[in-house]
Formats: sequence, C-alpha cells, structure tokens
Amino acid sequence: MADQSSRLAGLDHDGLATLYGGIVSLSPEAALSLGSMEGVYDAPVKQVPAIPGRWVGYLIAAAAAGAAYGLHYLPVAPFTLETASGGARHPIGAAIIAIILGVLIANLIKLPKQVVAGAKVIVRSVIPYAIVCVGAGLNLVAIGQAGWSALSIMLAAVVFAYAAAYLVGRLLGLPHKTATLLGVGTGICGSSAIVAAAPLIDAEDEDLVLSIGAVNLLGLVMMLLLPMFAPLIGISAERFGVWCGASIHAVPQVLAAGDAYYIGGADAALSAEWATLVKLGRVALLAPLVFVLAVFHARKRASTGSGGSVTVRYHQLVPWFIWGFIIMAALATKGWLPHLSFGEGGEPIASADVIKFAGKLLLTFAMAAIGLGVNLRLMVGVGGRAVIAGAISSVLLALVALGLVYGLL
Repeated sequence: MADQSSRLAGLDHDGLATLYGGIVSLSPEAALSLGSMEGVYDAPVKQVPAIPGRWVGYLIAAAAAGAAYGLHYLPVAPFTLETASGGARHPIGAAIIAIILGVLIANLIKLPKQVVAGAKVIVRSVIPYAIVCVGAGLNLVAIGQAGWSALSIMLAAVVFAYAAAYLVGRLLGLPHKTATLLGVGTGICGSSAIVAAAPLIDAEDEDLVLSIGAVNLLGLVMMLLLPMFAPLIGISAERFGVWCGASIHAVPQVLAAGDAYYIGGADAALSAEWATLVKLGRVALLAPLVFVLAVFHARKRASTGSGGSVTVRYHQLVPWFIWGFIIMAALATKGWLPHLSFGEGGEPIASADVIKFAGKLLLTFAMAAIGLGVNLRLMVGVGGRAVIAGAISSVLLALVALGLVYGLL
C-alpha cells in the first residue's frame, strides 16, 4: 500500500486514473468533483504538484472568502439578528457561506480544470493549519471530565456508522466492496479512509466512484443541515460540537459545521473545538481499521490461493496535524501561549485569540476552495442506491449520535 499511497497524493487535472495509480479511470471533471469535499490528506506524502493556473484558483477562493465575510457581517436578516440584550449576532458562519459561494461559482461558471485542481492544493495546504489553530482554544484539563464520555460517543458512532452503512448498502443491493467502502468513509473520515482501504479489498472502479461520491455529497448535506437543527433542539455548544464530530464525514465539513453554531450568546469556538477533537479521534482510528482490513484480506488471499501481498505503513496513516492540534492544546492548557502588547500602555492581546481567529480565516479560505471543486451534477449522478444507502445510514448515525450525546454528556 505504501507504493499505492504514494500515487494518491495529487487530485489534479489528470483525473483519478493518475490519483489512484490506475485503479480508477474517470473524466477529469468527475475526478475533481468526487474528491472535492475532503482535501485534508489524500495520502501520507508531502509532495505538492506544480499545476499551471493554480494561482487563479487562489485568487478566486480568496475573493469568495472575502465576500463570505462581507455577507457574514451584512447588517440585515438573516445575516445579522438582534439578541435579547439588544446586541447583534451573526448566525450564518462565514465558512458555510464561503463553500456555498464556491459551489455557486463552480456550477454557474465553467472553470478550467487547472483552476479547480489548484483550489484542491489550497485545501490540502490550508486545512491542516486551521485544525492546529483550533487547538489554541482547547483546555485539556477542562475537558477531562467529559473527555471519556466524548470518546465513548465517538467509538460507538464509528462502529454504528460502519455497520449501518454496510448493512443498508447490502440490503439495497450494493456489492460487498462498495458497501464496505461506504461504511469506512461514513465511519472514519470520508474520502481519505476510502482511499486507504480501497487497495486492501481490491476495489474496482465502480466501488470507488459510488462510495466517494455518496460520502462527499451526503457530508456536504450534513454540514449544512446540522447547524440548522441546533436552534430547534436548543443543544449546547459542547454537545453540538461532539454531535458534529461524531456524525459528519470529512474533517473540513466538521470544522465548518462546528464553527456555524450560534444559540443565544454562546461562543461557536467551543463547539468548533469539541467538533475538531472528536473528529480527529475518528481520523486516528484509520490506522487500526486499515490494520484489521489488511489482516482479514491477507487471510482471504491465503485461503483462496490468490497470492500477492500488500505493504502498509501505519505510521503514515495518522496525519501530522493531529499531533499539531494536541501540542497546541497542551500549550494553551499550560498557559504557555503568550499575550501580545502593541505600543506602550497598549491592551495586551491573548495570542490564543489571534491564533483562533487566524484559524477561522484559514477555514473560510479553504471552504471557498472546496466549493470550487464541487460539481453538483456529477456528484448527484454517482449512483442512486449508493446515495440512498449513504443517506439512510447518515440519518441513522446523526440520530444515534444525538441520543448518545444527550445520554452521556
């Protein structure tokens, strides 16, 4: 798998035939769209391909992010609402607005493939740093009491998501490999988990296309729906963050949904921190999941006499930003992030607040870039049964996770 994974790095305009080392042959447009909602790490490698025209994608994404912040603070409903105390609140997160603007641009204007591929480079480069920045607001001591409950919710959600997606998929007639990849993507971390698991089960073209397309599409829908339900059920910021982290598929989607929380005067930062913490726990489970799949498949090959072997480098399956997030949270917990003072007598500013705000800016920029890679027509057309199976399992996961959140937190 190590050699296979080295070819999974750059989702570029050459399509999935290049991305998956020949496993999948798709049009460039389909390749870019199917992987559009992940972008955190397509494989454990560091190389970033040189893509002509990528700077245009940078500029378009930056313009969309700037416009998103302009709409976020627009002094009219629904962007600005008055609070009970007479203040103002902005219930629609800038990151959510940014991805919507990106999707509109991508689907109303025919963007060159190089621009879309360049936007994906932005996502892979920016999202990890946004995740690390979120750690600056996390106090590891404060979450100690609820940490085990959150861990229990996360583990239960992963097991349930995998089982539900696989069983529903099989009941709807999906092939075994497609249902397996759908379960992996729903339970762990979207496209990244699917890409890691695919070589281990000898996945075919159709298995990858259906599972990646369904998981990405439904993750996008979940990202938009969960913040809308928060005010209706009156859920707290902490619980909402854990709910998002346990229910939504890809890491960028979780960050954006958690940051979109707003009920009363609660700070969305708390929701985003909990969402990130729980989601990164799911991402870390990719390594043991791949281990189990590798052992199972090796035994199956031996029993059938098909031969061949797969090499897995497990240490590369845990991305560096998980460690960066933990280190940043540890520094914040110990109070080792300094205060900044500008000018004599100036009011000191907590560097943790600066880092968290920088993370919000990076997230909004990245979400705009993600939107530029979404082709709704292609994503919706990936396969009816796969989408239905993914939708049913996603709804069930959200309901079960919500019940666990209220039962354990």
